[in-house]
Amino acid sequence: MSEQLRLMAVHAHPDDESSKGAATMARYVAEGHRVRVVTCTGGERGSILNPKLEHETAILEDMAGYRRREMAAAAEALGIEHVWLGFVDSGLPEGDPPPPLPEGCFALVPLEEAVEALVREVRSFRPHVMTTYNENGGYPHPDHIRCHEISVAAYHAAADPDRFPDAGPPWEVAKLYYDVGFSADRITAISEAMRERGLVSPFDDWLERAARRPQRKVTTRVRCEEYFERRDEALRAHATQIDPDGFFFEVPRDIEREVWPWEQFELAESRIPVELPEDDLFAGLRRLVA
Repeated sequence: MSEQLRLMAVHAHPDDESSKGAATMARYVAEGHRVRVVTCTGGERGSILNPKLEHETAILEDMAGYRRREMAAAAEALGIEHVWLGFVDSGLPEGDPPPPLPEGCFALVPLEEAVEALVREVRSFRPHVMTTYNENGGYPHPDHIRCHEISVAAYHAAADPDRFPDAGPPWEVAKLYYDVGFSADRITAISEAMRERGLVSPFDDWLERAARRPQRKVTTRVRCEEYFERRDEALRAHATQIDPDGFFFEVPRDIEREVWPWEQFELAESRIPVELPEDDLFAGLRRLVA
């Protein structure tokens, strides 16, 4: 029997895992592989983004507890393993100039402290592949940027026996990927398909903004349309953050499966030979591990 392949996805907050690569994770779980999400913070400073719940004072009084329960439900929907890294949400500073970040938050914790915590998880789980955010954090939230920083640092440090010797035996992660979610190509394809059917695309406002942003290099497309329903179930589990009647669910799933049956990733680093483009995060690994 071949060894199970292992994927670790490192995210900043609970709910990030369900909007970035969730269907891919569900696919690999269904194939019999192990998938573990590491959530860096508890999302304690998140706002209630679901208008149906915005006046629920009980949630505001226990945001941390609600988000932990939501994360457990999302993990169950996807079939994944889950661990908390244990840092405190930095919040998203708003204003001009923005206010200072709160003392002790994830974005202000010394980098080495956060890297060691993630290295400990990497060496314990021993993933063959890691996914995280690009250097811009996917979007410029301070926790997303710090998540990128510690993920790249841990990818290298986990393999070095001289780094954090008390964090477990060294482990080399073979490949590191960045999530590529709402790319201009994806938004355009779905929007055009909806308009051809006489529907209004919820992404119309995004197209102009997406066209102005530099596009990431997509190296890897993973077919996962059979698992969109699992992804949607996980998204809805994060009830404080996701409006079940919001824009994301306005795209008919039959259209999405037809014109965009993938989730996309950017290969950032690899310790094994690769041939691009890929259709599998475990490309080049399946025979090696077997």
